[in-house]
Amino acid sequence: MIKIKYASLIILLFSCALTAQNAGADKTMEIFGFIMMDSGYDFGRMNPDWYDTMRPTQILDKEGNEYQPQGIYFMSVRQSTFGIKNYFDTPLGQIKTHFEFDLFGMGKEVGNTAFRLKHAYGELGKFGAGQTNSLFTDTDVYPNIVEFMGPNALPFLRNVQIRYTPVSNQNHTLAVAIEKPGATADQGQYGAGFVYASVLENVKPRFSVPDLTAEYRYRSAWGYLELAGVLRSIKWEDHNNDQYNLSGSAVGWGLSLTTRLKLTNSIIFHGALTTGAGIQNYMNDADADVGIKRQYDNVNSPIKGVAIPMVGVVTYFDINWSQKFSSAIGYSILNNTTTEAQLSTAYKTGQYASVNLLYSPVKNCILGPELQWGMRHNNDFGGDPQFNLPAEKGNSGNDVKIQFSFRYSFNTAFYKNK
Repeated sequence: MIKIKYASLIILLFSCALTAQNAGADKTMEIFGFIMMDSGYDFGRMNPDWYDTMRPTQILDKEGNEYQPQGIYFMSVRQSTFGIKNYFDTPLGQIKTHFEFDLFGMGKEVGNTAFRLKHAYGELGKFGAGQTNSLFTDTDVYPNIVEFMGPNALPFLRNVQIRYTPVSNQNHTLAVAIEKPGATADQGQYGAGFVYASVLENVKPRFSVPDLTAEYRYRSAWGYLELAGVLRSIKWEDHNNDQYNLSGSAVGWGLSLTTRLKLTNSIIFHGALTTGAGIQNYMNDADADVGIKRQYDNVNSPIKGVAIPMVGVVTYFDINWSQKFSSAIGYSILNNTTTEAQLSTAYKTGQYASVNLLYSPVKNCILGPELQWGMRHNNDFGGDPQFNLPAEKGNSGNDVKIQFSFRYSFNTAFYKNK
């Protein structure tokens, strides 16, 4: 349940927005969002914290087994969204603000219906600051689906950033940004629960510089083509008082080519190809950015961290059968080149596919069923003779869901002296 303090914050922001609107003739405001209900049946079992999603990383538990019991019915309104945009003039130009949240609890509220901030962002001219979609994220490539997560191999991250957009016109957009850094590591056989866990007990991450992102988009009558990139520094420091020095660093990098092509008047193609290393937290559904590599001949640093390479591919088609009926069908795969010290419980490959038939009885309203499939394949561990750890093949797990969704969208604009 949304706490009272969040409701108070929303009322305060709404009041401030109205005040700002009434302060001048050229100032406007938009109130937008949608009410959405999801229901369906999971023929397998997703991690209970993600019961109303199709997320390949959450198909197997930490021991590499499928969640039990299998087969559950679910209902949720967590995708429902509310937002406010303001536009007002200043001596320096027009300021645009964007505040938006949904009810899809994350962090300590994961699995709950709870406030989740999506956007808190402002723009003045060519500059912007706050939390919004990363430049490495292309939301326009998302197909017309109703499942919350969407294709697992698409870049997707909302991040705190400072952005500069030197070029923005009908055909071209070019932007660069510095963004909040962050990463996770898979300690492999040296992780918690193993006899060697103390080796990495006091090795702590350190992010000394922001991530650098950039995007370029070309638009035409046939659609658009976008190339985005990210470059990042990932560091860790060894604070243990032992004979080892496990401090180190890795460079994360990524490139993503995305497109939306109008094949015919009724068929639109959505495609994405993403590759890089150490950028998993920029992806829609991935896992660790850094893995462990052995170097036992080095007595001071017997192990080191390396950025995990990955590649993702997405192909989807939106089909408009008529003004009332539409479908989306497609497939997505993300593959990690796991390191030699990652165990058989480590995430290696995820696949995602879906097909739907949606009906729009009135404007701004859609409803209909969607069939979803996901698969997770874990790493095949080659073993470690030095520590007498045997080779072990990673498990695979599949999940199938049928989901029925209803969504009604609203968008009201306010104009002064119009």
